[in-house]
Amino acid sequence: MKIAIYGTGAMGSVYAGLFKEAGHEVWAVDPWDAHVAAISADGLQLDGASGDRRILGIHATTEVAEFGRAELIVIATKAAGVAPAARAIAPHMTSETLVLTIQNGLGAADRIAAHMPMDNVLLGVADGFGASLKGPGHAHHNAMNLVRIGEIAGGPSARAEALATLWRAAGFKAQAFDDIQQLIWEKFLCNVTFSAPCTVFDMTVGELQAHPERWAIALGAMREAYAIARAKNINLTFDDPVAYVTAFGARMPAARPSMLLDHRARRLSELDAINGQVPELGRALGIATPFNDTLVAILRQREAAFERTSA
Repeated sequence: MKIAIYGTGAMGSVYAGLFKEAGHEVWAVDPWDAHVAAISADGLQLDGASGDRRILGIHATTEVAEFGRAELIVIATKAAGVAPAARAIAPHMTSETLVLTIQNGLGAADRIAAHMPMDNVLLGVADGFGASLKGPGHAHHNAMNLVRIGEIAGGPSARAEALATLWRAAGFKAQAFDDIQQLIWEKFLCNVTFSAPCTVFDMTVGELQAHPERWAIALGAMREAYAIARAKNINLTFDDPVAYVTAFGARMPAARPSMLLDHRARRLSELDAINGQVPELGRALGIATPFNDTLVAILRQREAAFERTSA
């Protein structure tokens, strides 16, 4: 199969590497010139959960037009990159092309819908896939948990099952789900709990949970998102959200959310797709969100400083 990975940062590079090893024709599309050049010249160095090796034969490019049409396009950008990705790939879609978008936070489907029909777009959730880029052409991944795939509108889906089979054959744990929105929201609650609070306080997940006052702020932010989920009738699989996010964090105490890593590197983060979504949705539903209002205001001020210093 011809597979294009649009956005070969840390996670996208893992996707590209394993699909290439499984025998597919893989195109890695990314705006980072040095990364693309390194993969083209020397292959992708991939190490971590599935072993250390160099993977040759990935087609790397900065231009969508170079890969033409693909049978599967995986959008693996951060949230801010989803709309530009959809705009770029829309002219190359056919009736047979499937698009799978995998991001943190909410709103990916809406961003894509502004640029293309949604008939062939599915949603994915990557659970427990810590990864990082060590340098151009070099990715490291810490864990290989589960890729969850489903239709935007929900329900059983033969093509979601086929995609899950494709991912499993490439060495991933993958499963098709009837209610992908449920899974997106369950991950979203965890993201809201840890992303902005860990970033504001510059703490790992375990450090945040061990600090009573700061952990109370994180749980306050989560409860606001949980109230929105209940108002939207999201079918969550648990009744106690505090126990759920506490157990989630306890499994990875040394982890630093990607938002914190972005801020340490003075990069813009996925704030608007994660904690920034809570005040926006809260206003629409008449739900107060003071914890997230405060966390988001602090982090937006920091990110404005990043933009000024990089200008």
